Amino acid sequence: MKRKVTKAVFPVAGLGTRFLPATKSVPKEIMTLVDRPLIQYAIDEARAAGIKEFIFVTSRGKSALEDYFDRAPELEAALETKGKQDLLEALEQTYMESGAIAYIRQHRPLGLGHAVWCARRLIGDEPFAVMLPDDVIAGEKSCLQQMVEAHEETGGCMVAAMEVPPSRTSSYGVLDVKEGNGRLMRLRGMVEKPAAGTAPSNLAVIGRYILTPQVMENLNRMKKGAGGEIQLTDAIADELVAGRDVFGYQFEGDRFDCGSKSGFLQATVAFGLSRPDLRDELARYLDNLMAHRNAAQ
Repeated sequence: MKRKVTKAVFPVAGLGTRFLPATKSVPKEIMTLVDRPLIQYAIDEARAAGIKEFIFVTSRGKSALEDYFDRAPELEAALETKGKQDLLEALEQTYMESGAIAYIRQHRPLGLGHAVWCARRLIGDEPFAVMLPDDVIAGEKSCLQQMVEAHEETGGCMVAAMEVPPSRTSSYGVLDVKEGNGRLMRLRGMVEKPAAGTAPSNLAVIGRYILTPQVMENLNRMKKGAGGEIQLTDAIADELVAGRDVFGYQFEGDRFDCGSKSGFLQATVAFGLSRPDLRDELARYLDNLMAHRNAAQ
């Protein structure tokens, strides 16, 4: 009997140096995309997929992240007094039930695989999801929900995948596909950041995973990979070596790399245009901006 995926690990220990000086005092995951922090998009996606337990792997200087999910009695009282019911309802989405969320510290930046390994005692012998908040995915059905539904049929490990230009494959873990069936692919292998011209495909792994507890055992070996770090991709590839199933899932939706400034800006525009309360004014501004740029050329 396949066990349901109800736990998710969120590796959020990074320093966010690409967004300095903003991230000097504000965790990158709290930076706002329109009017919600990045981490809220990941939490909402996880909830839609049926996740009940949320495990954050953090580091020093991330207390604002913990505060974000706590209640704010003074703010609630002020909004109640002013009759701001819509804002009170928005706040409700940011609260976590006691016991639903746990925080674990990664004391040294040894790689994504190591960050996931830090959560091993809370995972136990259950399948679990890993979500990287830098990857924000917009779709009619959440990316993780699509994967959970597929995983109920397949079991094993599963990674989210998307097509990238061949010139960009060296920046990703890349899938070596054995056979495909629509969006679902059975894998032969995975290569982390292959050298230019050596990638087995242009299907890149992005920040959504469903993993078996055996992956934690693989990470126990503390094997260093690309960049001298403990790579999650390598621990998943070890499952293939052991003869166990690993699948790729080409999700339906648009992915934004909010770990980069340009990706963050693109996501801001896309999510702004998707909002009925912002769409018209933002679209007019963008149209005028482009008209002025074209005229200047």
